[in-house]
Amino acid sequence: MTVVLIVEDNPRNLKLVRDVLEHAGYGTLEATTAEDGLALALAHRPDLVLMDVQLPGMDGVQALARLRAEPTTRGIPVVAVTAFAMKEDRARFVAAGFDGYLEKPIDVRELPRQMAEMLKPAAPA
Repeated sequence: MTVVLIVEDNPRNLKLVRDVLEHAGYGTLEATTAEDGLALALAHRPDLVLMDVQLPGMDGVQALARLRAEPTTRGIPVVAVTAFAMKEDRARFVAAGFDGYLEKPIDVRELPRQMAEMLKPAAPA
């Protein structure tokens, strides 16, 4: 089973994403802080991380840097999830090293398709 780690501090957003992903057949892990998300990523090595950018304490960009610094989590795709929706915001998150970008509010009809797309293996060069 494909496992997605959801790092989201808003309980409603966390429940919504979890429920949609589980209904679509994904396993989920949940964290409400970046610190807890990092611990879960190290312990379970999920297939994908959905990382809220605005978190209390350590933010999502800082958490991404820590994931990339760890050999065991370096290769896990991490997707920024944020209400920042301007073109320059998307470019900033991609430049920070996120593998993808999802805008809030999450489109529950599109989320399973977006996850499948993000989890596709990269085509050989």
